[in-house]
Amino acid sequence: MTFTATVFLTLSIALLSGLLLSRLAKLVKLPAVTAYLVAGVIIGPYLLGNLGFGFNHSTNSPEMYSMLCDLALGFIAFAIGNEFRLAQLKQIGKQATVIGIIQAIFTTLVVDAALIGLHFLMPEALPLPAAIMLGAVATATAPAATLMVVRQYKAKGKVTDILLPVVALDDAVGLVVFAVSFGIAGAINTGTVDPVSMIVNPLLEVILSIALGALMGLLFTLCEQFFHSRSKRMAVSVTFVMLTVAISSLHFEFGSVHISFSSLLACMMLGTVFCNICDFSEELMERADRWTAPLLILFFVISGAELNLSVFTNVVFVIIGIAYIIFRCLGKYFGARFSAKAMGCDNNIVKYLGITLFPQAGVALGMASQALTFGGEVGVLVQSITLFSVLIYELVGPYLTKIALTKAGDIKPEEKVSVRDQIKEKMEQEKLLKK
Repeated sequence: MTFTATVFLTLSIALLSGLLLSRLAKLVKLPAVTAYLVAGVIIGPYLLGNLGFGFNHSTNSPEMYSMLCDLALGFIAFAIGNEFRLAQLKQIGKQATVIGIIQAIFTTLVVDAALIGLHFLMPEALPLPAAIMLGAVATATAPAATLMVVRQYKAKGKVTDILLPVVALDDAVGLVVFAVSFGIAGAINTGTVDPVSMIVNPLLEVILSIALGALMGLLFTLCEQFFHSRSKRMAVSVTFVMLTVAISSLHFEFGSVHISFSSLLACMMLGTVFCNICDFSEELMERADRWTAPLLILFFVISGAELNLSVFTNVVFVIIGIAYIIFRCLGKYFGARFSAKAMGCDNNIVKYLGITLFPQAGVALGMASQALTFGGEVGVLVQSITLFSVLIYELVGPYLTKIALTKAGDIKPEEKVSVRDQIKEKMEQEKLLKK
């Protein structure tokens, strides 16, 4: 089979399996994103992929489709930028900023304390540098899974309003915390301290990513004015998201200073600037959401296929992974609860926001990949524990998010009506009018 045929066959299997499994998930009241991830596991290299169907390591490894995943994350971040409208930020901006920073740092401290304690119990299995880096990885959440749950159930309310800005800020804080922790781990390993890698590089990445996104947002708004048809303006939207993702992949070295960009932060800023200065932004954002639906399904199915089930074969990884998962959940829940209460937030935000921050995926996996450059067993251990936790979080996290938003009153099942039912109802009304 040719390369082109293999790629399109695999993508079609991925889409179809995700769609079919989402119907089964609906019967048991699970979020669609969970079904997509399970579909990826089923057609991945450890199950059907091993039999020649779907993704497998020998013919079409999931890494081949990383480009689609990068683009999907760009559109997810672009959509989250829609939550940073100035009118909304005036109401929740201060609360979201404080909660986003405090719960992220609190989670790092909780996980660090737990894993450092575990290090003293089993020093050979869990080196101190790995424990410190895993504490930083714990800050990251999964904006993709969260956004999909919000969209699927059309969640609206106080918890949802503050959730997406907190998730976005959480990942920005996480990038800085991880870089600092990575530097501390390196200092412990080598006995030397490098302030450039610990402070300068992470701050540059955040600042330059925000600046790039703001510039692209201004250019996007300027370019959009030259087009009037919906299709062409939609094409301009796709173009600028793709362009921002492309530029964000560039890296530069100036001595010890490493200049890089976060595509999540850049695309989020692209959406933020565009939404605040373009009069037609809401319409274009809604159309972009419809256009990217198949892309997002592919993203989650491919993510499921990339989950490494082999981590379950190592008892030590499982023990450390369980400890990491438990203490990260405690850090997220109580960090969000304490900070929300301190900011005088609504009682539902205090009670349920922390639960919605449990999902973890893309950003954490990116941190784990960077940890591999640390070398030796430490990098492999950090990546393995992260893969183990992502597998658990992504399968369970969206369901917990749905439960939390339902308890908070942001999801109202009685208001959900399928498109098919809406069309039937409209046809019946038209028949009655003709009579």
